[in-house]
Amino acid sequence: MVIEYTQLYDFTKKILLQIGCPEADAKLAADVLLSADLRGVDSHGVARLSGYIRLWEKKRINAQPNIKTIYETPSTAVVDGDAGLGLVVAPFAMRVAIEKAKNVGTGWVSVKNSNHYGIAGYHSMMALEHDMIGISFTNASPLVSPTFSKERLLGTNPISVAIPAGEEPPFVADMATTTAANGKLEILQRKNADAPFGWVQDGEGRPTQDANGVKKGGALLPLGGDREHGSHKGYALGSIVDIFSAILSGANYGPWVPPFVAFLEPDPNPVGEGLGHFFGAMRVDAFRPTSEFKSHMDNWIKRFRAAKPTPGNPKVLIPGDPERELETERMNKGIPLLEPVFEDLQSLGEKFGVRL
Repeated sequence: MVIEYTQLYDFTKKILLQIGCPEADAKLAADVLLSADLRGVDSHGVARLSGYIRLWEKKRINAQPNIKTIYETPSTAVVDGDAGLGLVVAPFAMRVAIEKAKNVGTGWVSVKNSNHYGIAGYHSMMALEHDMIGISFTNASPLVSPTFSKERLLGTNPISVAIPAGEEPPFVADMATTTAANGKLEILQRKNADAPFGWVQDGEGRPTQDANGVKKGGALLPLGGDREHGSHKGYALGSIVDIFSAILSGANYGPWVPPFVAFLEPDPNPVGEGLGHFFGAMRVDAFRPTSEFKSHMDNWIKRFRAAKPTPGNPKVLIPGDPERELETERMNKGIPLLEPVFEDLQSLGEKFGVRL
């Protein structure tokens, strides 16, 4: 099933308006959500819409939040998201970071009391149009076991860094700190397919290919999969994201992070408020002239593109290349949806009187 971008955007916006989001917030949230589908991160796009609605029905998402800065210095701030959609809270916080960078060279913002914010790359890329480097972190539902553990203590905790270039397109890294994001498991579940080894362990900590392994009490694995392949490094990266996003802001961290799924209740003894995010904006000309930097970024990108590929591989890619190509293709040809996702959206539309 392939749906035009404008149809999906309009549908998503109307659903968000139905739950009480202001017009501007509904448009922004739809834009953030659909950016994931355009860029091929299908696990974080419209497939998540019904999840947000269920959280709203559980009164865990505030459709009309009073998002505000509660503490700041010239270069830093803490933002309280007032339990709003992370799709709206995160761009607010990134704009704060960008404004601070305009004034003093860099801006750093930690966020509490938020919810799932979509793809990390959307927020880091906001800095690009200002000739800034953007950084975006978020913690997430505890589905990941640290190396050597069978307990679920961390989220997939993504990291995104966006760096402007000149003639070349920007460098955009956007990755989970796990071997695979939970959304990729959800896609495999819808396809009734197995997961590769290194993605999941069962409830006893043994490797499994069961895509439903997490639902059955298992856990996602840190980037690397196991100690021999460097999972301790993925564990460290996920921990850094958790600390910057939550301990720095006053959000919940580790196993206390509220689950994204509405059928699981948050911990009755939280250590903070909601989910946490962390954003950075760095003005390039706070380090060197922008034109010089962009010229050397172009040179860097061209040299890496020219790297000799290994046998069977056509070319070396730059972070952001696959997503950029898909974005162009899907904007022109439409966004493919798995049948279960399409049916889920249709059910959502029937509930709120919005036709897809």
